[in-house]
Amino acid sequence: MDYHSYSGRVYQSIFKFMAKSKPIGKITHWYDKIGVAVVKLGGSLKVGDSIKVKHGDDEFEETIDSMQLNHESIKSGKKGQEVAIKLSHQAKENSEVYPA
Repeated sequence: MDYHSYSGRVYQSIFKFMAKSKPIGKITHWYDKIGVAVVKLGGSLKVGDSIKVKHGDDEFEETIDSMQLNHESIKSGKKGQEVAIKLSHQAKENSEVYPA
């Protein structure tokens, strides 16, 4: 294998990893008593999706069981919306949300 084909494969792998790790939202508020995060979406998200929540070195994965917009249940949210999702782990404000 020559250098160019090897380096091309390395760049393809890095590109796939970076594309997969693009955040789809950011937590703007955390309601501790009810375990709900408000997420400002930078992409689409729907009930049933698996997400990864990251804040510094802390991270956890979760499946979206319910989602609300303006206190009404919705099945999906789109870029620009602020949706509320129930989480089983505590999340911190400014945590980033990624597809899992």
